[in-house]
Amino acid sequence: MQNFASGNAYRALIFHLHSVFRCSSELGAHNSPMNRLVISNLVHRPLRSMISIFAIAMEVTLILLIAGFSYGMLNDSKTRQAGIGADLLVQPPGSSNIVGLTSAPMPVKVGQKVAALPHVEVVSPVFWQMINNGGSLEIIYGIDLPSYEKLGSGFTYLQGGGFQGPDDVMVDDKYASDKHAKIGDTVELLNHKFRICGIVDHGKGARRFLPLSTMQDLIGAEGKASLFYVRLDDPKNADAVVQSVKAVPGMESYSVHSTAEFLSLMTPDHLPGFNLFIKIVVGISMVIGFMVIFQSMYTAVMERTREIGILKSMGASRTYILRVILRETLLLAVGGIVLGIGISYLAKFALVHRFHLVPMLLTGDWVLRASAIALLGALLGAIYPAIKAARKDPIEALAYE
Repeated sequence: MQNFASGNAYRALIFHLHSVFRCSSELGAHNSPMNRLVISNLVHRPLRSMISIFAIAMEVTLILLIAGFSYGMLNDSKTRQAGIGADLLVQPPGSSNIVGLTSAPMPVKVGQKVAALPHVEVVSPVFWQMINNGGSLEIIYGIDLPSYEKLGSGFTYLQGGGFQGPDDVMVDDKYASDKHAKIGDTVELLNHKFRICGIVDHGKGARRFLPLSTMQDLIGAEGKASLFYVRLDDPKNADAVVQSVKAVPGMESYSVHSTAEFLSLMTPDHLPGFNLFIKIVVGISMVIGFMVIFQSMYTAVMERTREIGILKSMGASRTYILRVILRETLLLAVGGIVLGIGISYLAKFALVHRFHLVPMLLTGDWVLRASAIALLGALLGAIYPAIKAARKDPIEALAYE
């Protein structure tokens, strides 16, 4: 009875494949019979198909979230620097193009020399300090509030006001929202307790601000500054003022940039290790996609040895078998890409909603890149199994148990 049932199943399989292949041959270039065969093969193994789709989705999600967070951080930093309103930045010798990558202090008196130059209206000293804020890096600004506000439009106070004493701290609205902070709350910075005196609109450099003198005392750098923000009578005079600063005795090696030039340098190419980090993430993601599809399609080919033998015995060419395998891979990849893009946007919404300080930038360009990378990895992973299937000898395949 068991042999009889097996024989009926075997004849049914042959009849089904024969019908599909005959229709395909009769219709020539018409691809719907092949598509039905491809879909039937994927549906017949739903668990494996879903695992493959989910793995490719995770590959796309990994690329988009890492790239989105990295580029979001860089874009957020550029936006906050632009929001200060300065026309020029003066940093000590050997400084990086990115604010926050060196804290080599310079005398505040240097600012007096810069203020004496033609076209200079405001010079504001800033002492910054990078700290570990719950596992992430944050830059705290110590500012001279009166001169800092004259650089641009000044702070927009949503609650409270400016510094009333040396132990006051101002925070921006995103920090306050993320930490559920309010006026009068106590926060600890640099092993010192501060009272929140004001909540300001974001986009003015840092997220938390201390009085310059307090920062200098805590760091042990009295009379020092990390950089000077400079406002000119006309931004068009920036190049002339840069040359004037360089001509001041003792300031020949100082790093001086117009804000426009400085922002143009805040790119992945000028940020140490940025592009390498992105390439490593993309490489790892591509390997994941390759291995998942390779394992899935190779196992599928081994399991369908007899099926492939029947198709070849009925006249299916190597090209036909190759196309069937690659189309299955293409469907899995497309399904994974669509799912991965959806997960990425949902994750972005959830992260930004939960953590207001997390900058995420998902661009159409990176969506296309991630899709192309996932598709390429999947097709590369399917090539060997497809070729192996196409080269199978029909007699050996029919004799396979």
